[in-house]
Amino acid sequence: MTKSNLDLISMIRGLIGTPSMSSVSPAFDTSNLAVIELLAAWLEDFGFSVEVMPLPNQPDKANLLASIGPLFAESQGLMFAGHTDTVPYDAGRWSYDPFKLVESNQRLYGLGSSDMKAFFAIVLEALKGIEINKLQQPTFILATADEESSMMGARRLVERGCPGVRYAVIGEPTGLQPINAHKGIMMESIRLTGRAGHSSNPDFGASALEAMHEVIADLLAWRKQLQADFRDEQFSVPVPTLNLGQIKGGDNPNRICGECELHIDLRPLPGMALAELREEIEKRLQRRFKQTDISWQLEQLFPGTPALHTPASSPLVQEAEALTKQCCGAVAFCTEAPYLSELGIETIVLGPGDIDQAHQPDEYLALDRIDPMQRVIQQLVKRFCY
Repeated sequence: MTKSNLDLISMIRGLIGTPSMSSVSPAFDTSNLAVIELLAAWLEDFGFSVEVMPLPNQPDKANLLASIGPLFAESQGLMFAGHTDTVPYDAGRWSYDPFKLVESNQRLYGLGSSDMKAFFAIVLEALKGIEINKLQQPTFILATADEESSMMGARRLVERGCPGVRYAVIGEPTGLQPINAHKGIMMESIRLTGRAGHSSNPDFGASALEAMHEVIADLLAWRKQLQADFRDEQFSVPVPTLNLGQIKGGDNPNRICGECELHIDLRPLPGMALAELREEIEKRLQRRFKQTDISWQLEQLFPGTPALHTPASSPLVQEAEALTKQCCGAVAFCTEAPYLSELGIETIVLGPGDIDQAHQPDEYLALDRIDPMQRVIQQLVKRFCY
């Protein structure tokens, strides 16, 4: 396929028709290599230099990084980024085949249409209107693996580095509104071990379940303190949240519970460091169970993703606001943007889909979002790469 033969709908159809689900459950997890190979072929035909980066210890998963235009040691280019994976789907709740693109009601239906495979095709279609020989800075395209499960693709990029990039736009579904801030996420497991015994005499054991009751009370008091200390009105929920998501322990009513485990989800605001939050939980557990019969373990359910905040003074933020005629906003969901920020790349989130469609049956992308997104892409390239 050559540049002149690239067709937007055909590209979206190809991406939707190539399954690439990622999941923490091995039963649903699939490779993304077929999508990476598809993108690599299109980008090479377009004239991009393409690098495919397998993930360590995961031969069936890879990132792709492509560039076009002059690339020197001092380059400060613009990147369009996204993830190639989707979540699994509810087979009985779709009206359409999730892997077959369907155009109906001025919408494109398919798994990944909004979140966010179609974005790659839209970027390539937009670049057809760019005079490549006018590029003074490189234009990059980044396609990652496993954003929906572990963020391992983005973490791998941080380890590798990404020289030559100054600005990045992640095409997650934002309804064409630029986003310069989002909350972070951390998920932790608290495991308590006591001593099982017969329920007829509490002295026979040390109840991990009763001890967890104390932990929960302490966590809820800490949550109240965090929400008093941290507040950001640009978020629809302006405070950090802490959710008690899962608890399990004990095996019989007449037996003192020997083990109990609690899973929590904490969504920090920008400026709240994950390491400091985790350290505070550890301190609280240490104080509570020092010189008791209860032992404890705190484990990460996954490494966590920091919050994002790209300053309003960033040229990218200001240009995106001017092009979309919308002020930058803040969202509660997480993206790969903080990992790009860690590399020194000023990053915003801006895509044509709607977050209400993400992870939903009959996911779709409205057709009237495509042309405006393409115009924004073209103008950003002209602003930062010409």
